[in-house]
Amino acid sequence: MDQSQPRDRKAQSLGSGVIVSPDGYILTASHVVEGADKVKVALASGEREFDAKVVGTDPPTDVAVLKIEAKNNLPVIPIADSDHLEVGDVVLAIGNPFAVGQTVTMGIVSGVGRTGLGITGYENFIQTDAAINPGNSGGALVDAEGRLVGINTAILSRTGGYMGIGFAVPANLARYVMDRLVTEGKVTRGYLGINIQPLTRELAKQFRLPDESSGVMVGGVAPDSAAEKAGLKDGDVVLEFNGKKVSEPSALQLLVSQTPPGSKVNLHILRSAENGKPAEKTITATLVELPREYLVTDDRGSSREHGQSGTDALDGVEVTDLDARVRRQIDIPRTVQGGALVSNVSQDSNAAEAGLRPGDVILEIDHHPVHNSDEAVQLAEKAKGEQILVRVWSRPLGRGPGGTRFLVVDNTKRK
Repeated sequence: MDQSQPRDRKAQSLGSGVIVSPDGYILTASHVVEGADKVKVALASGEREFDAKVVGTDPPTDVAVLKIEAKNNLPVIPIADSDHLEVGDVVLAIGNPFAVGQTVTMGIVSGVGRTGLGITGYENFIQTDAAINPGNSGGALVDAEGRLVGINTAILSRTGGYMGIGFAVPANLARYVMDRLVTEGKVTRGYLGINIQPLTRELAKQFRLPDESSGVMVGGVAPDSAAEKAGLKDGDVVLEFNGKKVSEPSALQLLVSQTPPGSKVNLHILRSAENGKPAEKTITATLVELPREYLVTDDRGSSREHGQSGTDALDGVEVTDLDARVRRQIDIPRTVQGGALVSNVSQDSNAAEAGLRPGDVILEIDHHPVHNSDEAVQLAEKAKGEQILVRVWSRPLGRGPGGTRFLVVDNTKRK
């Protein structure tokens, strides 16, 4: 063989999708078509094949929309209201696992509203024990009446194969993303401008809130943001967003992101008082568009089918680069050179257990300096020890300046 002659290499991947309109719109998973130069769609019958156009993708929710041109009406699946799905409901997962052909597996809904998994930026997953394997991604999760309730997107596995825990993007969320991609070509998200965190008993005690308090605590308000203009303050507890109760930061984050910029929203809050009882009140804020640099994405690579396999020392941590605007908004001092800003930490991750927080700046991993987010991801993937040493700069929790600290993150235990 003459090695001097270049040879073309063609990489192919296989996934599933579901037709949701007679004129050829198809829902699938974003990671199924990620980086694709050409997409072909073959119907399950094998009788027809089409070239597909990628209308748009939304990696933060792992939803993509394709379009095919067909002369004859296509078989279309009805879409159910996934908000009515309950634990114990029978569901069927449809897809093409391992390229064996269309396959249907049956199970039940094991959980709803699953968050904090570190799979996508905006999480509200349906959990099911219906068998989902590589190749099922983007396929339909349907109820007992054959209606679409979710788009299969990931599995939790230590082997790369089915272990009884699969996740699907709810149909309502997928439909919302599809509508935005079709009508606007992108997904614009609302932005309030607050740092939020779980309301723990310890925090409730410090802020003199009732023991039974629930909601999401405001850890910080961005200057000149929609939240500041509305009068939201540090230490406020958001109880409801437009009449919907919120108990977890991810739930509030999702509600805000699904509200169009320019919308007026009502926030029912609980505000502590230095003297006297905490007071409930409702304030109105006008959302703005989420700045691109704040977009929540999955920075851990494309290991969707393997779930949380434990190959990344900082699994569940999302990082982004530091730029001048972020430095000003977060008030990071000039003495902090380089680093990667932690934008999100899954609450059930080892890093969270060690004390890593959104807003921290990772400066070193195992004594290796971190200059940007790419280096942070690479060093985390290469870390081999049972424990890794992470040096971070943290904003102050109370009074006083921020400073550097060391964290020891367990690199063996997985939740």
